[in-house]
Amino acid sequence: MIDEKTNKQRRTLYVSDLDGTLLNEDSVLSGDTIAMLNRIIEELGGLFTVATARTPATVVPLMQQVHANLPFIVIGGSAMWNPVTCDYEHTRCIDDETVNAVSDVFDRHGLHPFIYRRHGSLLYTHHCGSLSVQEERFVAARQHLPLKRFFLDDEHYRHNADEALLIFAMNKYAVLKALATDLQAVSTCTVMLYHDIFDESEGYLEIFTAGTSKAGAIRDLARQVGADRVVVFGDNRNDIAMLQAADHSVAVENAFSEVKAAASEVIGPNTADSVPRWILHELGVRSEE
Repeated sequence: MIDEKTNKQRRTLYVSDLDGTLLNEDSVLSGDTIAMLNRIIEELGGLFTVATARTPATVVPLMQQVHANLPFIVIGGSAMWNPVTCDYEHTRCIDDETVNAVSDVFDRHGLHPFIYRRHGSLLYTHHCGSLSVQEERFVAARQHLPLKRFFLDDEHYRHNADEALLIFAMNKYAVLKALATDLQAVSTCTVMLYHDIFDESEGYLEIFTAGTSKAGAIRDLARQVGADRVVVFGDNRNDIAMLQAADHSVAVENAFSEVKAAASEVIGPNTADSVPRWILHELGVRSEE
């Protein structure tokens, strides 16, 4: 028999960031985290998913051993990926006018973005121009993923029948900050700039259609699954908005100081399986049982 407390907890949606939060120091899920998440989902009926800037191309392999039954919030909230149907749902596309305006700003700065477009269940990633060493490593690590295709030296990268979900760049944080300032002056698109979690001098820039956020996608998913409470876990500055929008927010110990300040509480580090242990504790189960 389920008591009132347990029943309320089952209407709680638990949402975790991946990198630096749910993933360990090797940027994968530990065996213990996988086992605890499967117990939360299957045995305890917990509502659990992830919200990440990553695309399904890397999220699906990372989560393949987790028996997930809720959509993953991916690409910074511009889409959800259904692990049951293995397809996108609830996408938010960038219109052609915005793609052109953003591309013009990149041209003025002498930079070349990646434009991510949905092609059925695949993600086509277009780029024109030379690649930096950092970008070459990025492409090499993802070139053979089943759910992603790269189109490099693509002179027609701005114009395509497939819907654009993301415009993305990596560079020194200071370089991207100047670019982001110019973008905000010419476009209403959502611009997300954040530091690399391993090297603060490096940065990532993500551009979405106006109003896109992980926080908004979490609210949509909560309504979809009938949750009346949302608990969010994060570590990076781009997690702050979703932490602030949650009913209860949790930062891992290795989070940036601003993230800890924005959270309701701080738990152990990502290297100690802290997220699933916290959820099990709230559900009244010891993680060692």
